[in-house]
Amino acid sequence: MEATTEQRRTPGKAAVAAWSGSALEYYDLAIYGTAAALVFPKIFFPEGNGEAATIAALATFGVAYVARPFGSFLMGHIGDRIGRKVILIGTLLLMGVSTFLIGCLPTYDQIGLWAPAALVFLRLLQGLSAAGEQAGANAMSFEHAPDDRRGFFTSFTLSGTQGGQVLAPAVFLPLAAILPEEQLLSWGWRVPFWLSAVLLIVGYIIRRTLDETPEFSVAADDDGQKPGRAPLAELFADHWASVLRVFFAAFIAMVNTMFQVFALSFATSEDYGIEISNTTMLWLAIVANLVAICTIPFWATLSDRIGRKPVFLTGVVGSAILVTAFLGAISTGNVVLVFALGVALAGVVYSMPNAVWPATYAEYFPTSVRLSGMAIGTQFGFALAGFTPTIAGALMAGDADNWWRVAAFASGACVISAIAVLSGPTGTHKVPTRDLGVRTPDVEKKIPAGVA
Repeated sequence: MEATTEQRRTPGKAAVAAWSGSALEYYDLAIYGTAAALVFPKIFFPEGNGEAATIAALATFGVAYVARPFGSFLMGHIGDRIGRKVILIGTLLLMGVSTFLIGCLPTYDQIGLWAPAALVFLRLLQGLSAAGEQAGANAMSFEHAPDDRRGFFTSFTLSGTQGGQVLAPAVFLPLAAILPEEQLLSWGWRVPFWLSAVLLIVGYIIRRTLDETPEFSVAADDDGQKPGRAPLAELFADHWASVLRVFFAAFIAMVNTMFQVFALSFATSEDYGIEISNTTMLWLAIVANLVAICTIPFWATLSDRIGRKPVFLTGVVGSAILVTAFLGAISTGNVVLVFALGVALAGVVYSMPNAVWPATYAEYFPTSVRLSGMAIGTQFGFALAGFTPTIAGALMAGDADNWWRVAAFASGACVISAIAVLSGPTGTHKVPTRDLGVRTPDVEKKIPAGVA
């Protein structure tokens, strides 16, 4: 090996690859969530019970989160055994193709119950893709990053997430504003799903030229695979406590699905009688996510200086307070207040834990099980987040005055997340030592201090 591990690091390229793939993944997930709130109840389910159709459509949004925990085992094993790059390319292709096909589906009026069945199947494939995307992108950017800038470079994964969530409403906004409802329901809603093909091509071009991470490369055998114990066996034998910590910490993601999906339905649905316009709520999502793209690197850089825990915990506590205020504002129909609180919640405060969790969770695990640990821990935690819109809809029971129940549910999730991180290890940049049976003395000399 002629080049040292330090020389072979490409943090900027890895960060761009993480950003582009995450943007595609979460553009796809966000357009699905938007369509599930605004369109799917009217075209994929029988007429006659609007409330039931809305809950069913939001449930299809949550179906992907059922697949994600199971997919995390498969994706984690492949990523820790064969490599991070194969996961990044595989998840990109699976998500892009599944999303494009959703845009091609016939409706309930055309094929009956086969329509929602096909929708659920493709949504499950989206979930399998998402199971490995963020963990793979985080591991790739984390292991290419300098020790003292891990927070900054890993935050590109979540910045890409926000970028995708800007693109989704930005595409839906002109369609919802310009097209008559009949055209929106017949073909207009399909356009955002078809446009995902463009992001797929761009992301693939970027990711296929990316090198494998130095830490994985130095430990791989001649076949490009890691020797030693199976990653899952090592993970649950030696690092099960960290998996549980990530699982509970990931409950903070419920704030995101609350904002992106449930709030959209709550504010615009005729069932609740608030009737804030679709355009207003889509603009809120665009502005909030644009603000988040700017604040995420700031919070991540701050965590490189003062540690992950203070930034994470401040954001979680702030999210618990603001999510309550935000839902309360929606119940009053005060558009100015809804807009201001929504931007403060999703753009500023929630961006604090969102910016630092990639580095925080990565530092809980050694290289040999990092992707598995993050994938399994986050995806089981995100599963509850995926069903938050459905749970929230049930808690509302069709009555806008029950918004406080949903607020209490979301705030409780924030408290659990805060306790999980608060009880975690203290000290940024400290990574658990990897299995010495896998690492050789020669490899040790080539890995800079502080890198697993």
